[in-house]
Amino acid sequence: MNNTESSGRLTSGHVISEDPTGKIIALSLLLAFLWGGNSPSIKIGLEDLPPMALAFVRFCIGLVIVGGWSLYCRIPLSLKRGEFSRLLLLTIIFISQIITLNTGTLYTSASRSTIFINVYPFFTAIFAHLWIPNERLSINKTFGIVVAFSGVFITVAPDLGSGETSVIGDIIVLVSGCFLGLRVVVTKLLVQSIHPYRLLVWYLVLSLPCFALLCILFERGETFQISFAGGTALLYQGGIIAGFCFLAWTSILERYSASKCVVFFFATPLSGVLFSYLFLGDVLTVNLLIGATLVAGGIFLVNMRR
Repeated sequence: MNNTESSGRLTSGHVISEDPTGKIIALSLLLAFLWGGNSPSIKIGLEDLPPMALAFVRFCIGLVIVGGWSLYCRIPLSLKRGEFSRLLLLTIIFISQIITLNTGTLYTSASRSTIFINVYPFFTAIFAHLWIPNERLSINKTFGIVVAFSGVFITVAPDLGSGETSVIGDIIVLVSGCFLGLRVVVTKLLVQSIHPYRLLVWYLVLSLPCFALLCILFERGETFQISFAGGTALLYQGGIIAGFCFLAWTSILERYSASKCVVFFFATPLSGVLFSYLFLGDVLTVNLLIGATLVAGGIFLVNMRR
């Protein structure tokens, strides 16, 4: 089976991948900056709630915003024939990505989590090469992957022989980055035939029972509370990230090239390290700064035009 045939099974049609306009560039940069605050806000939220409970509350807030905006825009939310199985696939990827992100962030620092989750553009480039026509890997993209992963290695190298639990967290967040890259590509394929808002509403609806069940099964003995800082972090994760950012980014993917838009997310690891320094007091070590810079540079090379 060739790439076009495999992508056609998901989209049932042609994949639109236009070059981003000036407004889309500006919006993508804003989203990249805001997404940098996600890992720090998760780290703050985990002080009040365990990982699965945090995810459940966060996406309840996100669903209210996404669902409310969809109704305001009068978008039909009822599923059409053949959509459920594709949305279920995306939901499984989404749940896996959030579980690994929240769990990994629990065991590492917010700044390190920000760096490792933002290797996802490289996984996006690889999956897009396999499944999206005209978004193939080039020499520049391959070199960028090498540069970025060297940044990841430099970041984690000081702790590799120390046995610190942060390395476990780093690896789990890195796996989350792989799931996120896959999620971006599958979303790009699905929004060709499913309205972005309906897609968001349904994979949030389908994921919430899973997060609730996991919380009941594995987090019964944990502490549950909501402090001012934790509540603010939850509103940021649910309202800004799962609400505004999810809506805007999914709408962008409907029309514009995934690999060309992802380039602007080079700002995310840098803004994430900055947020972690300002709100959590994470130390800006030389290794951390070099690693963040190489990751950002690698993202740029992966998506650089000829």
